[in-house]
Amino acid sequence: MPRQLVAGNGKILVNIDQHLQIRDIYYPYVGQQNHVQGHANRVGIWSDGHFSWLSSGAWDIHTDYHKDSLVTCCTAENKQMGIRLVFEDGVHQRENMFLRRIKVTNTSNKEKKIRLFFHQDLNIYETEVGDTAYFAPDSQSLIHYKKNRYFLFNALFGEQGISQYTTGIKRFQSAEGTWKDAEDGALHINPIAQGSVDSTFSVEHEIGGQESVDAFYWMTIGRNREEVLALNEYIKEIGPSLTLDKIMIYWRRWANKSTLAETDLEEEIITLYKRSLLVVRTQTNENGYIMAANDSDIQQYNRDHYSYMWPRDGALVAAAIAKAGYQGMVKNFYRRCADVLTKEGFLHHKYNPDGSIGSSWHPTVGNDGKKQLPIQEDETALVLWAFWEHYKETGDIEFAQSLYRSLVRPGARFLLQFMNEGLDLPKPSYDLWEERRGIFTFTCSAVYGGLIAAHSFALLFGEDDRAARYKAGAERIKKGMETHLYDPESGRFLRGIYVDEDNGEITKDYTIESSMYGLFAFGVFSADDDRVRSTMEAIERELYIKTPIGGVARYFNDYYFQQTHEVEKVPGNPWLICTLWLAKWKIAAAADRHDLKQCREYMHWVVSHAFSSGVLPEQLHPFSGEPLSVAPLTWSHATFVDVVVDYIQAYERLE
Repeated sequence: MPRQLVAGNGKILVNIDQHLQIRDIYYPYVGQQNHVQGHANRVGIWSDGHFSWLSSGAWDIHTDYHKDSLVTCCTAENKQMGIRLVFEDGVHQRENMFLRRIKVTNTSNKEKKIRLFFHQDLNIYETEVGDTAYFAPDSQSLIHYKKNRYFLFNALFGEQGISQYTTGIKRFQSAEGTWKDAEDGALHINPIAQGSVDSTFSVEHEIGGQESVDAFYWMTIGRNREEVLALNEYIKEIGPSLTLDKIMIYWRRWANKSTLAETDLEEEIITLYKRSLLVVRTQTNENGYIMAANDSDIQQYNRDHYSYMWPRDGALVAAAIAKAGYQGMVKNFYRRCADVLTKEGFLHHKYNPDGSIGSSWHPTVGNDGKKQLPIQEDETALVLWAFWEHYKETGDIEFAQSLYRSLVRPGARFLLQFMNEGLDLPKPSYDLWEERRGIFTFTCSAVYGGLIAAHSFALLFGEDDRAARYKAGAERIKKGMETHLYDPESGRFLRGIYVDEDNGEITKDYTIESSMYGLFAFGVFSADDDRVRSTMEAIERELYIKTPIGGVARYFNDYYFQQTHEVEKVPGNPWLICTLWLAKWKIAAAADRHDLKQCREYMHWVVSHAFSSGVLPEQLHPFSGEPLSVAPLTWSHATFVDVVVDYIQAYERLE
């Protein structure tokens, strides 16, 4: 179940589903220590002897955000009960607290007593074992804790606080959880429970016919009881309504801190552009690690998740965000890459947000039993490329100098050494999709871009000899690509080649592959080079999905979440990033503003497949258009930002 709504501040991340239920709470890192593990934290309503959970199917729910803000604006209406709710949720930009304002409207003509029930289902430290939940009378709140993780929950309905509460056992033996106790509209008070526990509490208010009253629900998070109590007092002193208003103002000003040049881009594209910036902000740790995605339901597919920093994703996201003018947000990303770079000068497959190495499926020995590096070389190269893009946007020479010796030079040294001398190409490594090992066009393009970036840094710092070596290495790779990766017979570039290490025999991989956009994106060739043009046209022709859904697949016969074997019609599921790469090429190759028209069509395609909240998934079902895999995918949002900025710059340049 992809996440419709996200709210965070770089230290905590709260994910909310289409039923307005909290499904993930990450702390103290975005992407690490999910204290909910995807379980539904329910919201229920009782009135006139009737009870209904928002997830019951009886509610008409619409999810969205306030314009240009990270505060949600969602509606839920149950016509049978005569109740309409407006939810506004947000995470404070600085403090570890989540607030929810609910405008409760009695749509009938008679006065009603309405009770709101809030259910908390936590797995603190990602396990149900050893939690405690208790009612704290001094603060009139519910507190869940284990070791150094505390979560305080509180609420108001009008001026009235918690009226009923209970704690109990969940998912153990025959116990379902305290949420079941709420379904008769009354809770049997139990002040404390330990083990595998949850809690439920209610607030209530009399509301006249056709009248509205605001209710508030909030959560504070800390490392001890004193921290969560202090934040609770902060909210009560300022008031939850004013606190949420301040959160909304902050994020709106953050999203509009720079003015976009006038173009012919429609408002819906600009709106999604700003939404994408905000979503990427929620997926970026304060310490710099940029998470790929944090939708925990993906664990049901492969018992792992996307809550890692892939240097590849991180570099492409950081470059796009810097280009949009938010360089400060991603500055720490490069510091963290320097921290985790190995002494040999390469980056591992992926990392946890605390800097430890993430899980991997890249083996250290090949099928022949010989030792091999379990890496994707493009990840190291792209960080160097993105770092130079960052410098071009900022001109921050002191920051560049601070990482030149610890990041740029060792990374470039590795790229130069990790070469097949006979082919003038990098040695085999895993492709950007992490599926196959060989020498690939995308990887070679990224390595070229990384070495040119290192060359530029070396020139900046007066190391002309070193700069010449980096430049020579890049030119060797370009020559090797022209010799071995361009196929004159087909008139386009290959996905890659595979070299038999025993006899040197080369096997060509003709699979049409969307990632070959890297040929122009990282500066190896110009976008209007005939060889690039024929390659990109083949991608558009052969990878476009021939259903009403449309979009571009990763490559021909893509097996990941594959929905059909009619590969001539559906070569793979449509991916948002792959569709946007095609738009990126059309922008780069445009000769005048008229040529930009089709680029806008691809951007509108992305807008049409965003959730009502503006959240973008990784990929779509090729027949229904439903989201597949995770949502939001940080890479999808950053690529949309990247293409919009490209468009704006091209529009200004062209006539």
